[in-house]
Amino acid sequence: MIHNISYRVFVYGTENDEKVKEAVQTLFPNSHPQTDTTEGYFKNPVLILHDKITRKREIKEFVQILEQIDSSSKKQLLNQLENKMDERGNLFLRFDKQRAYLGDLKIIEHGDAIHVKINIAAYPAKKERAIELARAIFGV
Repeated sequence: MIHNISYRVFVYGTENDEKVKEAVQTLFPNSHPQTDTTEGYFKNPVLILHDKITRKREIKEFVQILEQIDSSSKKQLLNQLENKMDERGNLFLRFDKQRAYLGDLKIIEHGDAIHVKINIAAYPAKKERAIELARAIFGV
């Protein structure tokens, strides 16, 4: 019911990249992120960690991990599911990077986050169908 999951997270100069990788491992335990480097607003280096998860086993692990998010995050997801889904069936979520490092998953709307894009396998590929499937997948 999910085609693939991709994520992206920025590691700023003031952060420890190993700790950010540990935060990513909270969501994607078997992921080995690729890295890119870019330049920040003040010409400081910014590391970008990213990966695309396509294996069914790893997707299933991610869904099981999401089942453990707190009830307020699930409620927030339920209330905003339509706003977080595009017309192609991509669900966009942000997880608090600092809390993920501590093993606590919290969906946030802003700030320093692990950006996750979940491509829902909806047939026909319409937003309404993808929302129905997302509710079934994540139990919201």
